[in-house]
Amino acid sequence: MKMQNLTDKIAVITGASSGIGEAAARLLVEEGMNVVIAARRKSRIDALAEELGPKAIAIQTDVRNPEQVSNLFAQVKARFGGLDLLFNNAGLGFFGKFADSDPEDWRMMIDVNLLGVLNCTQAAIPLMQGRTGAMISSVSSVGGRYGYEGWSVYCATKFAVIGFHDALRKELGADGIRVSVIEPGATWTEWGFKVPDEVKRERRERIDALTSVDVAQALVYSFAQPPNVLVEEIMVRPVKQTQP
Repeated sequence: MKMQNLTDKIAVITGASSGIGEAAARLLVEEGMNVVIAARRKSRIDALAEELGPKAIAIQTDVRNPEQVSNLFAQVKARFGGLDLLFNNAGLGFFGKFADSDPEDWRMMIDVNLLGVLNCTQAAIPLMQGRTGAMISSVSSVGGRYGYEGWSVYCATKFAVIGFHDALRKELGADGIRVSVIEPGATWTEWGFKVPDEVKRERRERIDALTSVDVAQALVYSFAQPPNVLVEEIMVRPVKQTQP
């Protein structure tokens, strides 16, 4: 199979303190990449960077904050001179019927899931220009293609991510910058506020949910394709997750 050699390429991963982001950091370091792991929880990313060794750098970042995002990418530019992969992974969801939902929860989901992607993507693009095989990859969701009861605002943000990426790939394709989106189904992560732990666990066990590594492997697969190949969209879900 013809794939790119990823050694010494540069990646930024948001939401890297746990789950899919953490798994992606591990896999990319295994491939020999330099990985900048970004998240709000400083102690977690510091510990992960120490564990992964000199190929990993931790930079505390809240993707909702444009100044912190600017600082993140300024440090990437100063240290590496450019960027090959942005993995927009930071995201969250609050469960509940929309009629009873809290507007503060709406704002949090919009700020992290959508504005965070916009903030990081705009800051990353100048660092990707002229770099062969550069790619922006973002996590949407199966809930970005199908509505789920109780997740209406979350689904709205993830539908928006897919629409944004479809337009962005048309803007950046001529420059050779690839734009891809990953849409996971049920996955064993910390994700899902206002859902009792036992409810999450029962559903994930029942449908044999994905692991974070399963989803992170989709990222590596898409990024390692030859530079002229775009894996535009990957929907990955448990075999037993038949609805929706």
